[in-house]
Amino acid sequence: MSLRERLAADEVVLTCWSGVPEALTVEILAAQGFDAVTLDMQHGGHNEDSVLRCLAPVLARGKPALVRVPVGRFDMASRALDFGAEAVIAPMINSGAEAQAFAVAMKYPPVGQRSWGPTYAFPRRGKGDHQEWLRTSNERTLAFAMIETRAALETLDDILAVPGIDAIFLGPGDFSIAWTEGQQVDSTLEAMMETVASIAKRARAAGKHAGIYVTDPAIAGRFVGMGYRLLATGSEHQLIASGAAGLVSSLKASIGAE
Repeated sequence: MSLRERLAADEVVLTCWSGVPEALTVEILAAQGFDAVTLDMQHGGHNEDSVLRCLAPVLARGKPALVRVPVGRFDMASRALDFGAEAVIAPMINSGAEAQAFAVAMKYPPVGQRSWGPTYAFPRRGKGDHQEWLRTSNERTLAFAMIETRAALETLDDILAVPGIDAIFLGPGDFSIAWTEGQQVDSTLEAMMETVASIAKRARAAGKHAGIYVTDPAIAGRFVGMGYRLLATGSEHQLIASGAAGLVSSLKASIGAE
């Protein structure tokens, strides 16, 4: 099933979060138990070349591939789709106008103005012919607008109303910074949880999907209860550190070392 189909079926989709621009590393990630893989260009090390190369091992596993582009790089949103990504996450969407600019880059006419050129996407993922690919692309691809600021919260209805915006993705770290006016970064800040819940509720009421980054697995169920269905977590740094800590602890316990 595609990412859109799974979200439309109200399934919870777990995506790991890759920041290491290396196809061999992404191949290992794609082989793990996550439902999808997200390549991060905003804060991770991914670039245009690594996105082109790292999408291949994800697609080879039959998993949805997402790309988070840098702030304002809507041209890269189109390129990510042309490379074979199924969804794009755009950070810092703070107004209806910015959401519109993102949607324009993500969708072919008449919804947007995306230029034709699935040079890699069609050989990697295409079925049928180019005409069918064109007819289904707008429906198949997903545009996630990130909600991270008070400005985004204030204009959320405008963002959700934009044709071609399929979902929102909450960045709880930045949202906590905005919530505390720069005094604190805490992705699980209790004071903002009611608002975090309301964002998902408003998105779903508008017929849009909701995703969020999860820093603490213990709170994942709470986010699902709020209506979030795409849960992102598990960067290479986090996964390596967690796996290494568990292995070293087991080894030391076995040999009686502290």
